[in-house]
Amino acid sequence: MKLLMIDDDTGLCELLSEYLTAQGFNVQSVHDGEQGLKLAQTNDYALILLDVMLPTLDGFEVLKQLRQTKLTPVIMLTAKGEDFDRIFGLELGADDYIPKPFNHRELLARVKAITRRIEHITTMNATSNNKLVVNGITINLAAREALIKQTTLTLTGTEYEILALLAKRAGEVVSKEQISEDVLGRRLASFDRSIDMHVSNIRKKIAEHLPNELIKTIRGTGYVFIQGE
Repeated sequence: MKLLMIDDDTGLCELLSEYLTAQGFNVQSVHDGEQGLKLAQTNDYALILLDVMLPTLDGFEVLKQLRQTKLTPVIMLTAKGEDFDRIFGLELGADDYIPKPFNHRELLARVKAITRRIEHITTMNATSNNKLVVNGITINLAAREALIKQTTLTLTGTEYEILALLAKRAGEVVSKEQISEDVLGRRLASFDRSIDMHVSNIRKKIAEHLPNELIKTIRGTGYVFIQGE
């Protein structure tokens, strides 16, 4: 699978490229935001590793512009302890984040979780024509899209997977821990707000088309998709 790494730390890029290449990935590295954005917009990558602090365009601006045209999975590389960076990145449509400095095995686990999910979904959907209709939302499992009144919701891969999971279990409470393990492929760490931010993004996109709140928060537990009548 082709990966794009956008980071101005050339030493880190060299080390990670060598490591990820040995794990079977085809890695391309660039060191400024403007060049990285052009590559991301004009090529198909399985995943993008995107640093926040970049010359020419910072990581947030790269992600913001990228999401106008493409939904390529993105893992943000954030400074350790910078909660604002993580939350803002998720609000802009990042799929996951990992704080620097990080263990290369942890990064590999995150990368594999997302790419494995893509492979699994592609395989499953190739043999599936199922559609799920719940409370005004149609989930097309084969096309991996969600529609409201024939209008397609612009969801990232992670947002789609969370919505599909909740819709499949409509009326049931799904814990944040379960969502993290099923969708992100990792255990939910303490004070990790990634699932909350993804659900918030989904709610905002649904609210543009439907007045009713379809995803309810069960405090201290998780979320439930309202089944409707």
